Amino acid sequence: MFTFKQLEAIYWIVETGGFAPAAKKLHTTQSAISKRIHDLEDLFDFQLFDRSQRTAHLTEKGEIMFVLAKRLLDQREIAVDQIGRPESFVRRLRLGITELTAITWLPQFCGQIQVLFPNVIIEPVVESSVYLRDSLLNDKLDLVIAPDAVADARFSSTPVGVNVNSWMCKPGYFKKKGKKVAVAEIVSHQLLAQGDKSGTGLLYAEWFKKIGLAPKSSITCNNMLAMIGMTVAGLGISYLPKDCLQGMIESGLLEEIESRPPLPEVTYVALYPWEKTNTLLPSVAMIARECCDFSHLFGNISL
Repeated sequence: MFTFKQLEAIYWIVETGGFAPAAKKLHTTQSAISKRIHDLEDLFDFQLFDRSQRTAHLTEKGEIMFVLAKRLLDQREIAVDQIGRPESFVRRLRLGITELTAITWLPQFCGQIQVLFPNVIIEPVVESSVYLRDSLLNDKLDLVIAPDAVADARFSSTPVGVNVNSWMCKPGYFKKKGKKVAVAEIVSHQLLAQGDKSGTGLLYAEWFKKIGLAPKSSITCNNMLAMIGMTVAGLGISYLPKDCLQGMIESGLLEEIESRPPLPEVTYVALYPWEKTNTLLPSVAMIARECCDFSHLFGNISL
């Protein structure tokens, strides 16, 4: 998944004639520009620039990537121009997000939207994935960020990021017999699970079926903060986002349980109806891809 910053890097390297002038143009360092290009090359598994040349020369595939970058950056500029016009038909962005996004990268996401689209009024709605999908279908929302369990053929779907979950419990609640524990042993205890309104809950319910297991007993809850509280209180074992709760693990409030097989990663997507042809929504989806980061609570605070 590429970002606007990576597209800007290849575009300005070509336009300015090198990595150093591109870095100056983008008000960053040459090493940052090099990393953006390296990450793009790793993503697509081909070189963008011919390293045998003394100056920055695009490879054949690099030429194709440059044309794509220019087109996407031009579309962003068109979107900014449209939103800046008084007669623009887009006045607000009804944005649907799940709780995990709300407590991690929502501040950065909204801030970046306001930078690029200062005339747009953002109206975030925090709800379950199924509620958000249904609201999108009923034209009560413009764009939704949710696990891909609720993707639909009627929506454009842009992958924005991946969340890694881990089994967690109150320290001492679960007596581990080894470094990694069979999932069958974990689900023999009381499970604190997300329900069928949750995208992650739907994905993991299917995963349990696939591996032929069913929890012995469970408490179902669609509120993540409540799930964390019940886990800390010792009411059972839950699956929770690993990275943003690392501080709680390190402070002894939670204990991580490594399982075999591990929990599947959860891909998050930006969804909007295909018939929404204005350039705002594709641009917002790209901004989401650039901002998506589940590693810290509220963007930069660890518990």
